Amino acid sequence: MIYAEILAGGKGTRMGNINMPKQFLTINSRPIIIHTIEKFLLNDRFDKIIVVSPKEWINHTKDIIKKHIGPIDHIVVVEGGKDRNESIMSGIRYIENTFGINDDDVIITHDSVRPFLTHRIIEENIDAAIQYGAVDTVIEAIDTIIQSEDGETISNIPVRDEMYQGQTPQSFNIQMLVKHYNSLSDEQKKILTDACKICALKGEKVKLVKGEVFNIKVTTPYDLKVANAILQERISQ
Repeated sequence: MIYAEILAGGKGTRMGNINMPKQFLTINSRPIIIHTIEKFLLNDRFDKIIVVSPKEWINHTKDIIKKHIGPIDHIVVVEGGKDRNESIMSGIRYIENTFGINDDDVIITHDSVRPFLTHRIIEENIDAAIQYGAVDTVIEAIDTIIQSEDGETISNIPVRDEMYQGQTPQSFNIQMLVKHYNSLSDEQKKILTDACKICALKGEKVKLVKGEVFNIKVTTPYDLKVANAILQERISQ
């Protein structure tokens, strides 16, 4: 089976003084998360779309989905975990408890606040997850990347042509991801906050899918303004 998992478990502290998590803020009068979910609804390959929400916002998440999308059987809202990987695993535990996990099951995980992903990106993630087992969506780094170990001076300047900026979706064979995650110590789980990095460190080849510059993550007030501008431009066209 093919699952989508929309990661909406964060609180959005970098957005500033707001009264709700950033995924519920609006662009063009509709919550960001709704724009994101709709991209996955347009793809008929998904057997289930799992939305991971903070516990105290589960009812709100269900309410806005019902209001803006309607009662759709293959969308389910589950409680997230204390960090990104635990939220991914919360969705997987729902899958395991409800359907069981088969050898060829894959999950396409995506930030709820990246509302501008494309059908191509989703399709390529599904195909690559089935073929390779681990997938990361990236764009080529435009700026030179500076590495600093102390935050004060340069430790290294990697070759820019070999550098990429990570986006989402990140997609996985579910059994493989669970196996590698469960093999981590508690300390490793605190440090390894990126599921693709876990797979890479465990010796898996992570396939790259080309993202898009406009596949932005709405994290700050500036990002929210950019997202509104992108949407307004698309509406005008």
